[in-house]
Amino acid sequence: MPERPSPGAPPALGDSLAHGWDDPDGQNLPPADWGRPTGPRRTATIWLFALFIIALAVGNAWLSDTLTSEAFLAWATIFTAISLQALPFLVFGVALSAALSAFVPASFWQRVIPRRPALAVPVAGLSGAVLPGCECASVPVASGLMRQGVAPAAALTFLLAAPAINPIVLVATAVAFPNQPEMVAARFLASLGAAVVVGWVWARFGRTDWLRPPRRHHDPDASKWLVFRESMQHDLMHAGGFLVVGGLAAATLNVLVPRDWITAVADRPVLSVLVLALLAILLSICSEADAFVAASLTAFSPTAKLAFLVVGPMVDLKLIALQAGTFGWSFVYRFVPLTLAMTLIFTFGIGWWLL
Repeated sequence: MPERPSPGAPPALGDSLAHGWDDPDGQNLPPADWGRPTGPRRTATIWLFALFIIALAVGNAWLSDTLTSEAFLAWATIFTAISLQALPFLVFGVALSAALSAFVPASFWQRVIPRRPALAVPVAGLSGAVLPGCECASVPVASGLMRQGVAPAAALTFLLAAPAINPIVLVATAVAFPNQPEMVAARFLASLGAAVVVGWVWARFGRTDWLRPPRRHHDPDASKWLVFRESMQHDLMHAGGFLVVGGLAAATLNVLVPRDWITAVADRPVLSVLVLALLAILLSICSEADAFVAASLTAFSPTAKLAFLVVGPMVDLKLIALQAGTFGWSFVYRFVPLTLAMTLIFTFGIGWWLL
C-alpha cells in the first residue's frame, strides 16, 4: 500500500489527479466571495473605443485630402482587409464559447474525461476541438474544470488545445490560406501534439502547490443568461481590441519596414521561425483572427507562419497575464517556458514534414 501524505503536507500529484481540488477541511479552498464584483462596472474600455471612433471621423474630415499617399492607402487597405476577414469568425467564436461556458456545466467534462492521466490528457486535448473560443475563454473554462474535480494536467491540456484546434480556428485558417490544406493540417497536428506533450509532462512532474486554487469568475447564483451576456461582453471587448492591435501591427510591418530587412530575416529558416514566434507572443492576437495576419506576412516561409499560428494561441502576453491572475505566478514561471519549448519543437518538426 502506498504511504499517505502526512498531515499539513501539500497534496501529492497523484491525489490531485484522482480527486482534483477536493478539500474536506476547507483549508485550501478560496473564500466564497472570491471573484465576485465588489464595485460598479468599469466602462473605460467602451469610452476609449468611442473616442477612437470619434477621432477616426474627425481625422477623416480634416486629413482626407492629405492622407492620399500610396503608402497610407496600402496600409489602410491591409488593415481593413485583415479586420473584415477576421471579424465574423471572432464574433461567432466568442458567442459560441460564451454559450458553452454558460449552459454546459463543467461536470459534463468531468464525466467524459478519463481519470487516468495517460488517457485523460489526449482526450482533453481532442475535447478542445469542440469549444470554439479564444484564449480568453479557455483560461476560465480550465479553471472551472479543475474546480469540478478534473485533473489539473487534463484541464491544462484543454486550455492549450481549445484555442488552437477548434473548428472556428481551423475554418478561419482554411479561408486565410486558400488552396493550402497542408497549412490547416500542420496547425492542427503541431498544436495538438504540443498541448498533449505539455499535459503529459505536467502529469508526470507537476505539483499541485504550484497552482493557486481556482476561484469563481461569476456569481454562483447568477442566471445562465446573465453569465452568457457577461462572458460575451468580456471576451468580445478583449478579443476585438487585440484584433485591432494585431491588424494595425501587421499593416504597419507590411508598409513601413523596409523590404530588405524582411528579406534578410525571412531568408534565414531558423531565425524567421523565431522572429514570427516572438511576434505572435508580443501581438497577442485572438486565435480566430491570427491566420489572416499570418497570411499577410508573405515574405516569410510556411514554417515561420506556422510558428506564428502555433505559438500565439498558447503563449502570448495576454494569456500569460490571464494565467497569472487565475493560477498564480509560480505556475506561470514553470508552465510558459515548457509550453513555448514544445510549440517550437512541434513547429519545426511538423513544418519540415508537411510544409
